[in-house]
Amino acid sequence: MTAPPSPGRSGPAERACTLELKTIPNAPRNEIIGWLGDALKIKIHAPALEGRANDALLEFLAAEFNLPRRNVMLIRGDKSRHKVVRLDGVTLTEVKARLAGVGKE
Repeated sequence: MTAPPSPGRSGPAERACTLELKTIPNAPRNEIIGWLGDALKIKIHAPALEGRANDALLEFLAAEFNLPRRNVMLIRGDKSRHKVVRLDGVTLTEVKARLAGVGKE
C-alpha cells in the first residue's frame, strides 16, 4: 500500500492533486485571490454556517477546474479557514498553469 500524496503534490501517473487553501467565507462573491505562500487564497460568498461555505467552496472549485463535483473532496479543515482539498482529474501543474495570472496586477 502506498502513502497518499502529500499536500500540493501529485503522483507521477495520477491526474490528481491536493491543494492547501486559505478560505474567507461571507465574501461579496466567490473569487480566487491568488497564492499565499503554498496555499491558495479563496473568497466564498456563502456563510460559514452548517457547512454551507464548504459546499460552496467545493462547487466553486469544481466549476473553476471544469471537474465533476464528485472529483473535488475536502480532506481536512471542515471547521477551519485552512483547508486541504483533493482534485481528481487535474494535476498540480495544470492548476498552477490555470491560475498563472490570478492575483497579479
